[in-house]
Amino acid sequence: MTTTRATKAARPAYVCDACGHQPPKWLGRCPECGEWGSVIESTVTSPLGAGRVVSSRMPAEPARPIATISAAPAKAVPTNVSELDRVLGGGLVPGAVVLLAGEPGVGKSTLLLDVAQQWAAGAGTPSLVVSGEESVSQVRLRAERLGALHDKLFLAAESDLGAVLGHLDAVKPGLLILDSVQTISAPGTEGVPGGVTQVRAVTSALVGVAKERGIATVLVGHVTKDGQVAGPRVLEHLVDVVLHFEGDKHSSLRLVRGVKNRYGAADEVGCFEMNESGITSLADPSGLFLTRYQEPVPGTCVTVAMEGRRALVTEVQALIGAEVQGSPRRTVSGLDSARLAMVLAVLERRTKQLKLYNREVFAATVGGIRLVEPSADLAMALAVASGGLDLAMAPTLVAIGEVGLTGEIRRVGAVGRRLAEAARLGFKDALVPPGCDPEGSAPRGMRITEVSDLRSALQAAARASSG
Repeated sequence: MTTTRATKAARPAYVCDACGHQPPKWLGRCPECGEWGSVIESTVTSPLGAGRVVSSRMPAEPARPIATISAAPAKAVPTNVSELDRVLGGGLVPGAVVLLAGEPGVGKSTLLLDVAQQWAAGAGTPSLVVSGEESVSQVRLRAERLGALHDKLFLAAESDLGAVLGHLDAVKPGLLILDSVQTISAPGTEGVPGGVTQVRAVTSALVGVAKERGIATVLVGHVTKDGQVAGPRVLEHLVDVVLHFEGDKHSSLRLVRGVKNRYGAADEVGCFEMNESGITSLADPSGLFLTRYQEPVPGTCVTVAMEGRRALVTEVQALIGAEVQGSPRRTVSGLDSARLAMVLAVLERRTKQLKLYNREVFAATVGGIRLVEPSADLAMALAVASGGLDLAMAPTLVAIGEVGLTGEIRRVGAVGRRLAEAARLGFKDALVPPGCDPEGSAPRGMRITEVSDLRSALQAAARASSG
């Protein structure tokens, strides 16, 4: 009896259109991401000839010694938006693909429209903005408000990948901005626009075109409720640079944070200010995070935070309320509530000077910046102690250090860079953990005091305030 090899028939399979998880059967809710109604049926066909050895072929271009390869094509072209160039490592590299993600309304489209205008004015090649969320008239209104009108800045409203590629053939831009990648659909690909399959197909096609034609490409991406880039995780692997655009809608401060960068440092941060006329770069943002008082005020202390490689002098404020019955409130703005609770417990237990268990405590930062690093613990503790004891800190004092549960002050990183920034802004006294005084490199004119625990820190702060 003869047998014939039959190909395996296509079998039904299921995939989550939100996260790409493949459950063994259809489910109403994806067990991986928790989305309802996102599991769809797809067709998976077993490959023929599984296990076959792939034969070699002649490559399109032979391998060459690395010393003979020119690095000129990978040279960055400045966008003339200084803070964005700082994060990118000098500018946009021709053929590079950048993914800019952020919450709705934070200012992504406004920033990129300014980038497109600056590119059209200074790079010598056209820039093309393709919007899948707005009409060209809406984008034109924003451009008028920003003053971003230029003859080499082209606009298009498309949601089809084929049409986008057609615009590239017609305009031949040096910069492509696609807002957003979740709104573009790829013909012949399963799934709905914004789904895992569609986003992967659109991104792969645009990456290939960008590399082939040397077009600097910026893709706008949505974020999920927990702040992650929406779509498949492979999206971040396909692109060259991943940037997060952050900011509170009630604050003018905006931060562009580098997460991945194949052409520069991945821990740089760019600072911007959002105003009625658009968005502007902030080369020296520390002034936003400080309050200038005519007379010293109790309940404030200044620290120096690190955002990426950038040192930012920041003010921490604390207000101690009246005694209350039951559980008092602990309210924070721009600070970590868990660290505030720990600092309050350590202050009350280790210093024996403050009774805070039955008093309301409010703590906040100035200017909308968020401090989550432990180096702000000492400033937080001194601000609370200043408010509780009604003792104003010296206006020229900065405090840097992490507070431990036993009341000790622990070392933090980049102390020299922090002190240099504080000295540049005119601060004369600094409280730092033991072993952090950079010998021979301390800023000129700054008195540095090493404090080992909270009690000695309070005493040193009191001396600086009285002297």
